[in-house]
Amino acid sequence: MSLDASESRYSGRQWVPVFEAATRDAGSDLHDKRRLCYVDNLRWTMIVLVLSMHACVTYSPFGSWYYRDRTSMGFGTILSFGAYQSFLQAFFMALLFFIAGYFAAESYERKGFGRFVRDRLFRLGLPTLLYMAVIGPLTQYYLSHSWGKGGFAAQWWRHFSNGQLLAETGPMWFCAALLLFTGAYGAVRLVRRREIRIKLDDDRRSDVAVAGFIAVIAVGTFLVRLVEPEGKAVLNMQLGNFTQYVVMFAAGIVGYRSDWLAGLPERFCFRWGLIAILIAPPFFAALIWFGGAWQGHTAAYGGGWNPVSAAKSLWESLVCVGVSLGLLALYRRCFDRREAISGWLSDNSFAVYLIHPPVLIALAILLHGLAFDPLTKAVLLTVLGAVACFAILAPVLRRIPLLGAIL
Repeated sequence: MSLDASESRYSGRQWVPVFEAATRDAGSDLHDKRRLCYVDNLRWTMIVLVLSMHACVTYSPFGSWYYRDRTSMGFGTILSFGAYQSFLQAFFMALLFFIAGYFAAESYERKGFGRFVRDRLFRLGLPTLLYMAVIGPLTQYYLSHSWGKGGFAAQWWRHFSNGQLLAETGPMWFCAALLLFTGAYGAVRLVRRREIRIKLDDDRRSDVAVAGFIAVIAVGTFLVRLVEPEGKAVLNMQLGNFTQYVVMFAAGIVGYRSDWLAGLPERFCFRWGLIAILIAPPFFAALIWFGGAWQGHTAAYGGGWNPVSAAKSLWESLVCVGVSLGLLALYRRCFDRREAISGWLSDNSFAVYLIHPPVLIALAILLHGLAFDPLTKAVLLTVLGAVACFAILAPVLRRIPLLGAIL
């Protein structure tokens, strides 16, 4: 592992567009221009997992969502939901923030501060406003019925005038947070051009660095949850999880400078992925057994000065970093190609992220009368929601001129 804080050598270079390019270090300042197809594939996979998470929250006892269809269920079903949702929550959004950080650094190099900020406002700010002002309100009033009565226009104005719309970003909290992160990054670049580079090799020092990185996320998460417990939201952002997001976004920026996407050793990534996969299940079982969940006591898991919160923070951090590294290596080896279906899924993934809440809710309402167990319904809702969003709605939305440019 080596660290270099020398000034950027890439200023003024010619780059291809964001998410259309990769920078591969060939031992000089020259970089190959090629699409990171495996990152495209990884991104749409994470979007499908977002749909899966929200489908699970619809039926499980965990999490919050616009529409809930809870029924009585056995302990095995509860445990299955809890394990699956906890595992997803530990890494999938953090990995998206890492990818976003990587391409934010690339975009800044290519565009400079002014164009970079304008582009972020257009690609992140406008769809967030669209969701807050139109998609979210329509969903809550006509589908989830969580806006009360009195007419849509009257309810919309009431929420707008009292500022509640600011907290109604729905899943677009990710874009709102990313807009803040990228704005802060752009401001830092204005006053500081020197950036850190860290080269990770398949050696002991790199393993120590990753272990330290996991510890930093774990300690930060534990400390933040002393004042902002997991599940508590501020403007629809659960700050108890934000240590992961901030640190992984920053890691993506460093990763761009250090050419991690192309240069991380495969064996190194797979080793950490295997460590996470082998340790996570028994670690999780110990948390359930000794932390009180088995006896029905769950308060300590959300935060506070207690060993349960500390252990859970460490478990999440290990899964976050280990699984992310493993997935990056796996997709780079096996899915670094753009085919008809994968390209179509990638092209429509952001539109799906924007539009999936009303689709999932409408389908969940239609599935309400089916006498299936909650786990089966969650799987069915995920599949139907993905098909409806990717195959029907997203392609239609992307044909609308201005909206298509955003999506």
